[in-house]
Amino acid sequence: MAIYNWQQKDWTLFTYSLTDAGDELLTFSEKVGRVSGIVEGLPEETKIEVIVDIILAEAIKTSEIEGEYPSRKDVLSSIRKNLGLHTSQKYIKDRSAAGLGELMIDVRKSFKEPLTEEKLFAWHRMLLGENKNIKVGQWRTHEDPMQVVSGAMGKFKIHYEAPPSSKLPAEMKKFIRWFNETGPGGRQEIRKAPVRSAIAHLYFETIHPFEDGNGRIGRAIAEKALSQTIGRPMMLSLSRTIEANKNAYYSALETAQRSNEITSWVKYFIRTTLDAQIEAENQIEFALKKTKFFDRFKNRLNERQMMVVQRMLEEGIKGFEGGMNARKYIGITKTSKATATRDMQQLLEIGAFKLAGKAGGRSTSYQVNL
Repeated sequence: MAIYNWQQKDWTLFTYSLTDAGDELLTFSEKVGRVSGIVEGLPEETKIEVIVDIILAEAIKTSEIEGEYPSRKDVLSSIRKNLGLHTSQKYIKDRSAAGLGELMIDVRKSFKEPLTEEKLFAWHRMLLGENKNIKVGQWRTHEDPMQVVSGAMGKFKIHYEAPPSSKLPAEMKKFIRWFNETGPGGRQEIRKAPVRSAIAHLYFETIHPFEDGNGRIGRAIAEKALSQTIGRPMMLSLSRTIEANKNAYYSALETAQRSNEITSWVKYFIRTTLDAQIEAENQIEFALKKTKFFDRFKNRLNERQMMVVQRMLEEGIKGFEGGMNARKYIGITKTSKATATRDMQQLLEIGAFKLAGKAGGRSTSYQVNL
């Protein structure tokens, strides 16, 4: 009995309805134009900061979805290096972080190029490096079923089983042809970027062609589809939005892999890309506030205060968890309690800090006042 979409007669003949999705698609297009306009109008230094922040969020979150936690510092250094920007870090210890940064920049720089087998293999090598445990830069070849499972040993649940390895060369040739023919000017062009991205991601994840890294490369393909269809590199982090509710992502994907009628998946993905674009707008606004903050206070903060403020702002829009207090300040700056208390009091007095909790004693905590 046919269970999965790839086992059914209508495999790759995906059908879907965009009824009720028109407003979200229109809003997405409007926001893409708005974000692009805002970014182009930013001072060059702020523009670079925004681009780096968004790429960094995508790199970190696409790994966290898979339960991996690369060194943020090393990923950032790799991104800056691959963008040709200055980085204070000469040596990147975490090689997987270096490859992740390289992949993110390559996806961005090569978005106009057709997709090829060679490009996918190159991305796989960037992502996994010289991994001795698996075959890197080639399709999987093992005879064991490729399954997505959860649960403890002996009680695990099979969520999905991919096509056998023997089918991969033919399946991937079809996928790559489909991807290129649905691009701008192609024979089967799909003009709505979130729709093409949704199908591309589902199609690739269903084939699951690699031994490892399918999720991360599948999200890179989704970003390529968006950027290619729109005609410029996307200013958003799909993975940050997916990771915020990854159970919904896995549930939507599992349902979509049971049928080639994929309306619910396409609608889920349209909402996700729209949410990611809204998040990008917020990120740009945050970057502008940071720029104004440093313009105002850069000559009024000592070295310790600057170090603490920069560390707090690394946490992004959501703010520094729990606020800054004397204990955390001492941990970051390796200074005395008296100096930490005096530094924070001064930051409050000049308006660089605001109270985040109750004032007084150990419970006093602060956030950066943007």
